[in-house]
Amino acid sequence: MDEKIMKDIKLSSSMEDYLEAIAVLKKENGVARVKDIGNLLNVKNPSVNSALNFLADAGLVVHERYGYADLTEDGMAVANNVIERHNILTRFFTEILGLDRQKAEEDACKIEHFLGDETFNRLTIFMQYAESCREGKTPEWLDGFYRFIQMKEKV
Repeated sequence: MDEKIMKDIKLSSSMEDYLEAIAVLKKENGVARVKDIGNLLNVKNPSVNSALNFLADAGLVVHERYGYADLTEDGMAVANNVIERHNILTRFFTEILGLDRQKAEEDACKIEHFLGDETFNRLTIFMQYAESCREGKTPEWLDGFYRFIQMKEKV
């Protein structure tokens, strides 16, 4: 998707969650059904259909009423962007901050929609840097950070 188009499409975090859910379900099951989207997002089918109608009008999905949903090329671009942000944030929270996976996933889901492009790009570069420092083991600076966390949490 053209970056100008991405900037022109202003979606709520809820609408981004629908696109992300469709992409995840298609990857896992090969299809995204309205009822499965509702189950994944913990919403009722009429809410899913309403969201899908909005996303269809925006040119991001195609769907059959109470049937299957699919992403358009633009919809897939938005979904992939949200998924990439989610994955980088989750990795940062688990690998750098040492949070458990569930907490990391929950927080990533909240933040992924609001993180600015420059901040996301810097975070991505930081994660690449941290990975390059690892060489199969935890870098000394990260070990020191974990010890510091333990000391602060005891207080």
